[in-house]
Amino acid sequence: MPSTAISIPQFAQTQQALLLQEHEAEKLSSSLATSAAVTVSPSTRRTLQATGYALTGIILDQCRTGMGGRVVGDFCADPATANTSESNEGGPQLGAHGIRVGDVVKVMEIVSGSGRKAGKENKDKDRGKGPVGVEGVVTKASEKMLSVAFGQSGGGGLSKADEEMVDMLWGKKLWLVKIANDVTYRRMKQTMERMEKMPESEHTHFMRVLFGHTTPSSPDYDSVGQIDFIDPTLNDSQKEAIRFALASREIALIHGPPGTGKTHTLIELILQMIRRNMRILVCGSSNVSVDNIVERLAPHQIPIVRVGHPARLLHSVLDHSLEVLTQTSEAAEIVRDVRKEIDEKQASIRKTRNGRERREIYSDLKELRKEYRDREARCVDNLVTGSKVVLATLHGAGGHQLRNQKFDVVIIDEASQALEAQCWVPLLTASRAVLAGDHLQLPPTIMSRNLKAEGSAAADGQAPTLSGITLETTMFDRLLSLHGPSIKRMLTTQYRMHEKIMRFPSDELYESKLIAADGVKERLLTGLPYDVADTDDTREPLVFYDTQGGDFPERAEEEDIAKKESLLGESKSNEMEAAVVIRHVDNLVEAGVRPEDIAVITPYNAQLALLSQSLKGKYPGIELGSVDGFQGREKEAVVVSLVRSNPQHEVGFLAEKRRLNVAMTRPKRHLCVCGDSETISKGSEFLKHWMAFLEEHADLRYPDVSEFT
Repeated sequence: MPSTAISIPQFAQTQQALLLQEHEAEKLSSSLATSAAVTVSPSTRRTLQATGYALTGIILDQCRTGMGGRVVGDFCADPATANTSESNEGGPQLGAHGIRVGDVVKVMEIVSGSGRKAGKENKDKDRGKGPVGVEGVVTKASEKMLSVAFGQSGGGGLSKADEEMVDMLWGKKLWLVKIANDVTYRRMKQTMERMEKMPESEHTHFMRVLFGHTTPSSPDYDSVGQIDFIDPTLNDSQKEAIRFALASREIALIHGPPGTGKTHTLIELILQMIRRNMRILVCGSSNVSVDNIVERLAPHQIPIVRVGHPARLLHSVLDHSLEVLTQTSEAAEIVRDVRKEIDEKQASIRKTRNGRERREIYSDLKELRKEYRDREARCVDNLVTGSKVVLATLHGAGGHQLRNQKFDVVIIDEASQALEAQCWVPLLTASRAVLAGDHLQLPPTIMSRNLKAEGSAAADGQAPTLSGITLETTMFDRLLSLHGPSIKRMLTTQYRMHEKIMRFPSDELYESKLIAADGVKERLLTGLPYDVADTDDTREPLVFYDTQGGDFPERAEEEDIAKKESLLGESKSNEMEAAVVIRHVDNLVEAGVRPEDIAVITPYNAQLALLSQSLKGKYPGIELGSVDGFQGREKEAVVVSLVRSNPQHEVGFLAEKRRLNVAMTRPKRHLCVCGDSETISKGSEFLKHWMAFLEEHADLRYPDVSEFT
């Protein structure tokens, strides 16, 4: 066994211990969001919404039957409290929020902090029942509607109590809050338990390669032969990545730096594999990444099935989702009549208040749902088996729909943003895989990293651990360090950024290998396809407002006692720097740049809240977000607020160069950075080099504090 080999059972045990610790941290965060959730004040609910935990001011608009016979509730903005400026013909829009498809949420009635009703709710909570509400999974999200399938996914539907609770939501003022996702954790845990218990005789050649027990086979280019590429626009590095992935026998990594057309490359790879009569499972760490591939594959008229709930409501995506196919395909006839009967029974519940009649209806519904699930399972199996390409999220690949399904290759997109345990959900029975991602951007967010080991079930000394294995170490990272660059091919032509914006990340992180495509290398805001004035701001691709000198100091939220319970924790803000950002945005908009083409991002939630107060009302179309949340996104103009400015020259998590790499690679035509070079440059060698680069190559500006006071 090579010295770098990792014990498979020990790896699985270590992962279980780390996952348990992470799950505890998630539950701790979730209890913070839901503590006293029944009677939280309106301002706290708004703060929960601003920090991505909640959505308030909603009502139940309609109920229907979803996959598995589940009750799906559609929630819209409460017209009585919605901002009239956000209303139009289609009804009021939901407020800005961070709830996403796949999030597990609890829907609750908004209850005031006083009165008999609130007292009863609090007694329930004191007896250990927790905030009264019903749990479900978000299946669709749009500006005007949020759909929630009630009952945990993977279970057997709703309990009678939950069903009655959903029924009680009608006509109430509601809000919902994000809670820890037990489903994902459970699937990862089950996968690691299976891996741990596997006898060595069951360890496949593929597994042995991925844990360093044997070396990867040499790529078999002879079997690939001459490739007739379908997409004529592919560049040489993309073609080489495809050729290498087709020739690899166990594992291939496709390294796609920002804007280099990683998804574009994967689409061609999938089409080439289909030509070779291969059956493919395509997975991603998020619904959005999977749906993006579905959307691009759809025009090629190949049999594809999307397992799970698509994040976008685009027709091209929905047409391939199991949810729609089980209603519209020929096989769907066997379930359609039962679905209709369920919906009719569901509607009849609200028409009777007779207890005996309601109990009878609930009993009938239970039987109908069982019959529905049995029929639907046969329909789903036929649809999935007949598909050449099946697409799912990583944990979705562990669902019953794919049980006993065999694939020639598993492709994982955004592999550098996924926990390794998540990747093993589809890979445990695989013999070949292609991983695509960029390990130089942010890894998955790990909430337990700063959790004190004291009292943690994962730190009780019982579980054996492997040194050097952490949840932040992704499979992409680990395989690169295990087998070296021979298993990787990098895409080198980027189609997003002006050359000056690209230059620093290319030189500092990508070995100076990135090349700006001719169509983007010199494009500016003045070249947008609408009128933009030629100003000092719009003609510059790179602007740096250097606030050095101490006149733009940061503030920790904990210093403000009134905000201690704001859920912003010890997040930092910088009011004077925010003023510089706002003025720059004003200047861009005045020059003609549309707000929807501008993003303002910052690493700190407290700064995000501060900027939102001033900018969201003024420019509803502008995008405001955290750096972490903006990964994978792009805008014509991006303004970055770095926040940190203190005499101690502390930069906190700005020292993470992958976070800064995300921040500086989002814009197409214009990047504006606001920060204190004196503080920032002391944070790390990377930050020192970045400040020096900006001072030399950016349009350097020194804002005068007197202009903002």
